[in-house]
Amino acid sequence: MKLLHKFVKNIPENIENGTIYISMDYATAIHKCCCGCGKEVVTPFSPTDWKLLFDGDSISLSPSIGNWSFLCQSHYWIRNNEIEWAPKWTKKQIKSGRNKERADKKSWRFLFNFF
Repeated sequence: MKLLHKFVKNIPENIENGTIYISMDYATAIHKCCCGCGKEVVTPFSPTDWKLLFDGDSISLSPSIGNWSFLCQSHYWIRNNEIEWAPKWTKKQIKSGRNKERADKKSWRFLFNFF
């Protein structure tokens, strides 16, 4: 599956399937879940969230997108506008990943407030 990327100032009200909307003003991207469930996936850009790479032709997001709170629990990468499916995670892996995200955010806040 290939996504079309659109750079926008504001995220539109109606999110189209197969399109990822990128707002640099709001440091976020949004798209509909690639499994087809129709849920909207929000990926904010920050040192502890996602990073966007734009090579002038296509976009990539890192790290992978794990929709753990969705019924589908889809897991994929967006690389060069292409969806690359990642392995399904177990409940234990999801819990561990969430704990790591919380710790990363806590460390970043500590460093940011320190300086």
